[in-house]
Amino acid sequence: MRARRFDWTDAARVAASIRDWTADFEETVDVAPIAAAVRSRGDRALLELTARFDATEAGLESLRVDPAAGPEALGGLEPGLREALELAAENVRTVAAAQVAEPKLAVPLPQGQSVTVREIPVSAAGLYAPGGRAAYPSSVLMCAIPACVAGVERISLASPPAPDGGLPPLILAAAALCEVDEIYAMGGAQAIFALAYGTETVRAVDVIAGPGNAWVREAKRAVSGTVGIDSLAGPSELMLVAGHDTDPEWAALDLCAQAEHGGEGALVAVAVEEAVLDAVAGATEKAAKERSGVGDVPLALVRVPDLSDAIDLANAFAPEHLQLMEEDAALMADRVTTAGCVFAGRHAATAFGDYAAGSNHVLPTGGAGRFSGPLGPSVFRRKIATVEVSAEAAAKLAPHVDRIARAEGFPVHGESAMIRSES
Repeated sequence: MRARRFDWTDAARVAASIRDWTADFEETVDVAPIAAAVRSRGDRALLELTARFDATEAGLESLRVDPAAGPEALGGLEPGLREALELAAENVRTVAAAQVAEPKLAVPLPQGQSVTVREIPVSAAGLYAPGGRAAYPSSVLMCAIPACVAGVERISLASPPAPDGGLPPLILAAAALCEVDEIYAMGGAQAIFALAYGTETVRAVDVIAGPGNAWVREAKRAVSGTVGIDSLAGPSELMLVAGHDTDPEWAALDLCAQAEHGGEGALVAVAVEEAVLDAVAGATEKAAKERSGVGDVPLALVRVPDLSDAIDLANAFAPEHLQLMEEDAALMADRVTTAGCVFAGRHAATAFGDYAAGSNHVLPTGGAGRFSGPLGPSVFRRKIATVEVSAEAAAKLAPHVDRIARAEGFPVHGESAMIRSES
């Protein structure tokens, strides 16, 4: 852990200082050459890039994974692990289903016209499940289930293969559990560009969702506008507000758990009492040293004047995860307006949300919680408006349309409306 204390001034300044400090540890990348290669050479570029970065021991002959591989992997799971994945999937599905709005909303208006807004799913979604150090079936569940609940017709999954060229059985099993339609053994920026633009083998999609490293994030930024994206998720973040009765060991494990994602994430420990902050800092340093998988993550330590300031800091920082380990956590949570997900109470560890609580773990990072939220079915759905105007409504509306249109310098708009009022 690279711990640093930040003196309290005000919420906005401290939040900005922490952001500036942690940004120094983030990787910057250039994905333009990869985009050009995939667009110009398609499958051939994908296979070359996959062999260079992922399948380094055995070159791939095909990007598309045999559809039978998923059910086979699911059937081969250890029963306890399969039960855990099924429980997590059902909880995520239940929460996702509750978010789907009425598919059609008709609004009658006083002049006699009506506006109907329909919400329909996109035709195809591309999902990304990161790989590298390990397999992450939870990311498959978190992305695929909202897409399924949204009603997406075709769901494609991309995930980087292991050095031997195969996808981890856990990824395949999770894909089968979520009834993913297409699976591709490809990772990194090249996978995002392939899903966005299409190749000889990979069919283009309408929306791309899922977490990834800096290369994946920058590729999603580059294709945004060509396709929809869920968010530009960066390194994992956790802000933890500790109270006088917080167990330092519990808090330390929560912070170290997020540090398992790598060395670029932002961890912030906040407390009113200096002794509490010192205890959490000491326990976290000790826990990190004792666990080999915990990355060398920056840990910001902030003592605030009171709990109200702690919430102000959280709202200014907009953390991906916010843990409130205070007695009045539920009441405090009501004041939070920007966090990706709030975990209220001493038993509500972020780890529950990462896997099985039912919330989604694909969350806004880097302060994006100010304008976005968790991945859900809405990412995979779009609205279409239908306007019906009767003759009577046209007669009432046309003079108003004509006045506004002429004021904007578009007189033909006005004529278009007025001619309908004369029939």
